[in-house]
Amino acid sequence: MPLPWMTLLDAAIGVTDLALSRRGKRRTEAADGALTANGPNAGALGNLETRLAGVVVAALKEAFDRDTRRLDLEREQAEAERLRAERLLRLELRRQAADREIGVLRVTAGVAVASLLGTLFFSTKLVDGGVAARVVVGVGWTLLLAALAASFLGQSSITRSVARADPIRDEALPASPAGTLAAVFIVLGLALIVGAVLIA
Repeated sequence: MPLPWMTLLDAAIGVTDLALSRRGKRRTEAADGALTANGPNAGALGNLETRLAGVVVAALKEAFDRDTRRLDLEREQAEAERLRAERLLRLELRRQAADREIGVLRVTAGVAVASLLGTLFFSTKLVDGGVAARVVVGVGWTLLLAALAASFLGQSSITRSVARADPIRDEALPASPAGTLAAVFIVLGLALIVGAVLIA
């Protein structure tokens, strides 16, 4: 009896198909189960990623805000330093102007003292002269002493003005009439003394 090879082969193929179809059905069910099982997990991962992104955005925003505040603070400090430097510059310029004015007044005082001492050499000749010469010399010496006093008063007023200076307001150094007055007194005093020498 011959073996029905074709039937046997057909039966083997049918059994394999049946086995494969059942295995495929199990795989499909397992894949569906995995999708169902991963579905909520995938949502949880998505929520975690969303929260993590929110935290990162909040951290970046806080860092930018902190940098903005730091830049604003640095800008305010730079502005305060600039204002302070301007005030110091104004005070320094005012102090230098006061030093120049005081220097002029000191020279004027020195000229007044030198003129007073210089005229003492002529005093012996003038004392022997007439009353008019003595009076004119006395008035000349008085003017030289007034020039010396005006110079000292001018120096003290400038020193007080610098001490009271307000660094916030930009005030110019007040002009002291004492220097001009002292110079006028010196010129008049010397002119009177020269006149007395000529009279005697």
